[in-house]
Amino acid sequence: QLFHKPAHISKRFFMSKQPPKFKFAAVQLAVTSDKAKNLTNAESMIRKASENGAQVISLPECWNCPYGNKFFGQYSESVPDGESSKLLQQLAKELKVVLIGGSIPETDEGKLYNTSVVFDENGNLLSKFRKIHLFDVDIPNGVTFIESKTLSPGNSVSVFDTKFGRFGLAICYDMRFPLLAQLMTARGATFLVYPGAFNLTTGPLHWELLIRGRAVDNQLFVAAVSPARDEEASYQAWGHSTIVSPWGKVLGTTEHQQEIVYADIDMQEVEDMRKQIPTSTQQRNDLYNFIDVTKQTK
Repeated sequence: QLFHKPAHISKRFFMSKQPPKFKFAAVQLAVTSDKAKNLTNAESMIRKASENGAQVISLPECWNCPYGNKFFGQYSESVPDGESSKLLQQLAKELKVVLIGGSIPETDEGKLYNTSVVFDENGNLLSKFRKIHLFDVDIPNGVTFIESKTLSPGNSVSVFDTKFGRFGLAICYDMRFPLLAQLMTARGATFLVYPGAFNLTTGPLHWELLIRGRAVDNQLFVAAVSPARDEEASYQAWGHSTIVSPWGKVLGTTEHQQEIVYADIDMQEVEDMRKQIPTSTQQRNDLYNFIDVTKQTK
């Protein structure tokens, strides 16, 4: 099945009523080696975001444990039946928010995954996503990390519907792959969320660049949600959780400390940009095209 124009697919959200407006919160959480403390801190910050009016809330990558191969197995749990997922489900239902659960290490049939869950305001599971592209890099005088030493990759794409529109979800290193973002857009996403933990080598150079690039290329909102930086940790996160508009405008960001970043989202901006700069209808499909392999093989 060939590429479908994003403006056409997302029409279902715009035809019958005014595009929704809502407040999004990116929770840049301080993570420790104490799992119970991490869960308590996450609950406190989620409640704070809700009290401040957030209707869609996202946690960062690896919010219940330190990021590192030596930690993934130790802190892993079943998803969505483990204690971390159950906490998120309970909070989403109690606070009546859409809750994007960052990511945690998942154990399943002898394998480990970097996994995210999403619950709606009634506590229903909207999505379970396993990180597709594993962070295997070796940068001299920078960072070396091989996630595939412990983690296995997921094999599915996450696009889910909420009362605020259709979202796409991917994790950290997945953000470097533009065709994945294009695929989620082709499936109707108007807001992409990337829980992620870039580091002090790649973060200053690429973090905001990639967030804004994914937003402008696909003419939608993008949020990237990082853990706070722990300067005593073996892996130090860049922080700087950021929310960007379809025009590439930074709507909210922060530094590296624990913080909640808010942005008021008006989905009308997606429709406006796609009408005013109609790249989806200007593609030269006689010269190039995009194939949704998963749909093509079904």
